[in-house]
Amino acid sequence: MLLLAASLLALSAIAPPDASRIARNYRTRHEREIVSEFMDLLSIPNLASDIPNIEKNASAIAAMLERRGAQVRLLRLQGVPPLVYATLPSRNAKTTIAFYAHYDGQPVDPAQWATPPWQPVIKGEGGEARIYARSASDDKAPIMAMLAALDALKSANASPAVNLKFVFEGEEEAGSPHLGAYFDRYPKELTTDAWLLCDGPVHQSRRMQLYFGARGVTELEMTVYGPLRALHSGHYGNWAPNAIVTLTHLIDTMRDTEGRILIAGFYDDVAPLSGVERDALAAIPNIDSDLKRELALGRTEGEGKSLNELILQPALNLRGFSGGHVGNQASNTISTEAQASIDFRLVPAQTPEKVRERVERHIAAQDFFIVHDTPDAATRMAHTNVVKLVWGSGYPAARTSMDLPVSRRVANVISEATGVSPYLLPSLGGSVPMYLFQRGGTPVVGFPIVNHDNNQHAANENLRIQNLWDGIEMFTALFTNLR
Repeated sequence: MLLLAASLLALSAIAPPDASRIARNYRTRHEREIVSEFMDLLSIPNLASDIPNIEKNASAIAAMLERRGAQVRLLRLQGVPPLVYATLPSRNAKTTIAFYAHYDGQPVDPAQWATPPWQPVIKGEGGEARIYARSASDDKAPIMAMLAALDALKSANASPAVNLKFVFEGEEEAGSPHLGAYFDRYPKELTTDAWLLCDGPVHQSRRMQLYFGARGVTELEMTVYGPLRALHSGHYGNWAPNAIVTLTHLIDTMRDTEGRILIAGFYDDVAPLSGVERDALAAIPNIDSDLKRELALGRTEGEGKSLNELILQPALNLRGFSGGHVGNQASNTISTEAQASIDFRLVPAQTPEKVRERVERHIAAQDFFIVHDTPDAATRMAHTNVVKLVWGSGYPAARTSMDLPVSRRVANVISEATGVSPYLLPSLGGSVPMYLFQRGGTPVVGFPIVNHDNNQHAANENLRIQNLWDGIEMFTALFTNLR
């Protein structure tokens, strides 16, 4: 009789609240083991450029999946971090859902960390206890939550209601430069009925949210030039052009202090929101005042528009500037050059190619001669202003309709499992190469689980452990209810 009951449980639907309860019961009995396994994974350095360690990450995750009964392969391209690919078929299932996350992390400056970035530690108590380590939140947390959800189902002799695929990338933080090639090389493996992208944070209110699009991105390094050698500012000031001043004035022509991009035609390709998307946006509370207090901001950009509105617009972010020295290292010199690093966030239907074209046309119109390699002395002398532009990799924005059956189903499962409807974002503010996953019209829904205040991409990255527990419950509900 017990075997029959277990068999029926494996083959019948488990309502989202029941699936959540199964996960919670399992987790409360195995918290120590879950955290220990997670911290072991976090202890492996995971820069995409660190090939030996990135391989260790891939092998560790593959072993973790195999222990859960998944069929695992490391998909490979020459000289590229592998895709960890795993399948877990479900008996009589007609639908396949693929879950994506990435196991690489952002570069670190250990001097800025309170504790070593790959020596995870737990700080805090109760519901605010957090694990501090690189990629604790971005993006190893959802990987651990998915694996623990599989353990929870096994503990209850239950099984997923759909065929599961897991695809974990090793160079997302490097811009996913080879992900498209993986889709070309392994079309069968990367074909699915729908994708769930498990990256990004929950809403700032700590309420679950889903996103149906993501901004695209393209990056630019700009260098302008002054004298061939550094000059004494007393002897040559007001005569030799100051590269720092030249570059700051150029940037002023590209973006104002409210975040508005001043480049002609930059907004021409921006697609308007649909009625459903506008309604979803209106349902999200304005938490700007709370965020201003949290971040000690005296003002915000955007001419009074809310954060929820502004992340759906293109953005030009000056992410770094270098020229001369400050403080104790400052000297009275005119610098030979100045550099700026910029990222452009794109929205549907902008493309990196069109953005680059408009940016270069704008810069040329400011009386700059554009080069793409370091200019020689003759080139610098032949033109009033010379600027070197080096474009990084980029990709377009993408968006899935909120009206699709799978879009509604994911939202309903989360609502039923938590008793509270998730917020629905037309697009995430950050960039994910969602357009690749949409090949052939495949629907893509973003499902994040980590806390918003996680120091993502910065020093002292952390994961609120309660977010991991919540994620385990949500993945258990999704695995059993996405038919």
